[in-house]
Amino acid sequence: MANFLPRTYIALHRIASTACDACKWRGWPEKFLPNMIGGITCGSITHQLLCSASYSISLNRLRYSLFLGLVIDRLHHYIRQIRTMKKSMEAVTKQSKTLEEAKLQGAEEIQGYQKKISSLNEQVQAVKHQYETKTEELKTAEANTLALRKQSEGLLTEYERLIAENEELRNKLQSMEVRFSHSDGKKNS
Repeated sequence: MANFLPRTYIALHRIASTACDACKWRGWPEKFLPNMIGGITCGSITHQLLCSASYSISLNRLRYSLFLGLVIDRLHHYIRQIRTMKKSMEAVTKQSKTLEEAKLQGAEEIQGYQKKISSLNEQVQAVKHQYETKTEELKTAEANTLALRKQSEGLLTEYERLIAENEELRNKLQSMEVRFSHSDGKKNS
């Protein structure tokens, strides 16, 4: 036990020397130091132990405060990340809703266009049918026109023949009249 006491005293003295520095570190004026804690002087072992414990508590509080500051900083960082993720997620959901609405609107437009296409196809079929009927009517009209042209050519040649025959008959009639008139003149004379 004799060896234990000097070692303990030396350890306490080392703690006390840092503890007294802790009193000074706290900024306590030196005139208050001897009678600081209920009449315990700064040089006594009790004061040194109390200061050392107080200093350790202060260091622990400081460490804990630094740890809490670090935790709060990380929390703040994560909260900002979460906030930006929420904003980006809201933007993505808004964009997806817009795309879905556009898709639905596009589907409605497609249905409208399909209806227009079907009505236009029906109109095309009707126009094709009209074209076919008009083509048939045109062919019939061309055939009739060709037949009428041939008939009119035939009639024209017949008319020319008749005119030529009429002319011939008139000439004969005239020549006969001239003959009769000469023969009448001869009879009268």
